[in-house]
Amino acid sequence: MNAEAPTSLAPAPPAVAPVVPPAASAAAVPRSVWDRYQPWRRPVEIASWVAIFAVNAAAGTLTSIIDIHRYGLDIPDWAPLVWETSSCATALALVPALVWFTRAVPFRFDRWRRALALHLLASVVWSVLHVAGMVAIRQAVYAGLGERYELGAWGINLVYEYLKDVRSYGYMVLWIEGYRLLLRRWQGEASVLATPDDLPAPAQPERPERFLVRKLGKEFLVAANEVEWLQASSNYVNLRVRGRDYPLRSTMAAIEVQLDPARFARVHRSYIVNLDCVGEIEPLDSGDARITMRDGSQVPCSRRYRAALRQERRAG
Repeated sequence: MNAEAPTSLAPAPPAVAPVVPPAASAAAVPRSVWDRYQPWRRPVEIASWVAIFAVNAAAGTLTSIIDIHRYGLDIPDWAPLVWETSSCATALALVPALVWFTRAVPFRFDRWRRALALHLLASVVWSVLHVAGMVAIRQAVYAGLGERYELGAWGINLVYEYLKDVRSYGYMVLWIEGYRLLLRRWQGEASVLATPDDLPAPAQPERPERFLVRKLGKEFLVAANEVEWLQASSNYVNLRVRGRDYPLRSTMAAIEVQLDPARFARVHRSYIVNLDCVGEIEPLDSGDARITMRDGSQVPCSRRYRAALRQERRAG
C-alpha cells in the first residue's frame, strides 16, 4: 500500500480542465508514418542486421570456394562455410554491445578526439572478442566433424584479424550513426531560436518562447508552453509535444537553466515536466513517485526532486 494518496495538481473547479484520456489524446493526433513505424522499428532493425551478416557470410563463402577451386587447394567446400558463418555469427552477437557503446560514447564536434580514442580502444576489445568467439565456434564444429581447427600463431593472426576488424567496426559505427541521423531527420529535430545577429548577446541565458523544429525539409515553430515534458537521451534532449518527441541537441543541465522555473520543474535525473501538463502525482513505497500527465502518459519522479515538486505545487 502506498503511504500517501495520489496528489492532484489540477486547480479547483470550475476552472479545471478535464484530464484527456489516453485514447482520446491519441485520436486527436493523427498517426504519421513515423508513428506507424514505431511498432515495427525493433523487428526491422534486427532483421536488417541479420540480413547484412547473412549476405556477407554467403558472399564470403562463395568467393572462398571459388578461390579454393581456382588455386587447387586441398580444402573441403564446407570449411569456408564454417569460417564465414562463425565470423558473422560472432559479429552479430556483438552488435547490441556496439549499439550501446555508440550511445555511451557519441561523436560530438567538441569531443571528437576523446570519442575517437575510446572507439579505437573499443575496436581492439571488439576484435579480441570476435576472434575468440569465431575460433571457439570453428573448433566445436570441426570437432563434431572429426577434424581439428587451429588458428595458427596467435600473435600475428590477431594483428591480421584486427586489421580487418577495425574496418568492420568503423563501417558498423557509420551504419549505426547514419541510421540514427536518418531517424532524427524523419522524426524531426528541435533547436532553440537564435538571437538575431544585430542584437547584443544577453548576459544570462534567455528563456526560449519557441523552438524551431525541422522535419523532412520543413520548418515550424513550437511554443515552449506546448512542451509537455523533456527527457534526456544520450546526446539529445527529447521534447514531448502533442504525443510526439523532437530531439534537441543539448544537455538537461543546459536546457534547464533556460526554461521558466515557474512552468517547468526537474522531477528526475532524465526528466523535466511542464507543471501545467501534470495531472496527478502518485507516491510510491520506495520514496519515489509516479507522475501521470494530462494525456495519460506517465513520467518517473525520484525522491530527490519530489519535495521540490511539492513546493512548486503549493506555490502554484
